[in-house]
Amino acid sequence: MRRFSFCMTALLLATVLVATAFAGCSPSSDTSDEVIRFADCAWDTQTFMVYVAAFIVEHGYGYGTRIDVTTNVVGLKAIEIGDIDVHMEMANIALKEPHDALIATGMGEDLGVCYTPMTQLWLVPTYMIEGDAERGIEPMTPDLKSVFDMPQYWELFEDPEDSSKGRFYSCIPGWQCVKTNQLKMEAYGLDEYYNIMTPGSDTALATSMISAYEKGEPWFGYYWVPTWVLGKVDMTALEEPAWTEELWNEENKYACGYPREDNYIIGATSLQERAPDVRQFLLDFNIPLDAINTMLVYLQDSGKDAPEAAPWFLTRYEEVWTDWVPADVAERVKAAL
Repeated sequence: MRRFSFCMTALLLATVLVATAFAGCSPSSDTSDEVIRFADCAWDTQTFMVYVAAFIVEHGYGYGTRIDVTTNVVGLKAIEIGDIDVHMEMANIALKEPHDALIATGMGEDLGVCYTPMTQLWLVPTYMIEGDAERGIEPMTPDLKSVFDMPQYWELFEDPEDSSKGRFYSCIPGWQCVKTNQLKMEAYGLDEYYNIMTPGSDTALATSMISAYEKGEPWFGYYWVPTWVLGKVDMTALEEPAWTEELWNEENKYACGYPREDNYIIGATSLQERAPDVRQFLLDFNIPLDAINTMLVYLQDSGKDAPEAAPWFLTRYEEVWTDWVPADVAERVKAAL
């Protein structure tokens, strides 16, 4: 089992909505006439990394920067047609088709993993297995390890609308995981013991987990990392059969754990000539998962937006980002902060 003490979105094709300049004074350099264009695909982790990278590129390397707000797939297409240089976070399985199509054109390339991994999980509160002495909670399911143990515990998770079954909290309407979770429940034989509850929003799903956790009550459901929610509560992932491509399809009812998604940085191949130092920086860019989770909790608690988290990260995690850049670049970035 994996224990967590700490986004998947429905993607719609759309045109670029807004182009904004990433303001600031660049160091005097012959690179200043070259503009590095980033796609902001408008979810917290991706936007955050865009502003971190743009700050370093502008203040450390002396390039101009531009950030275009767009959608995920359109951001990849924009690299193909030469309108965007960098997409900071692309899930390698969820976006396999548009990714492979871009790479095939020769206009884009993989520049490494921005953080590892993005994972989807079936979870229960850790106190159900281990108890919580500080809160006076005794273990409820001390022998629970895997999804195949769940039939014997269904009564603990009783569905308030149907006392003959337990309740499993699934994901958000419109997401692929609604169907995936339904088929996985059938594959594991859990549909005989549990009803599936599909909350109407991410907020509703998160609230169900946090509310149960604060009361010390049972909760069984789906969530993902990185996310601020799992930075607030201590949850344990149930063991599932290891992911294989053979099982990961509708015919076999996705009868295994979710695949680990390595989220890639995608860059325009033109950077090889236009800005080889920026390309190398992006190849070295990698944020530890615990830093991503801490950032998401910071955004939630502070009420700030993802762009405002960039200076916070660069100040708090200097030992991380200074490994990505030469010493002189690091000094210019620190001076700008």
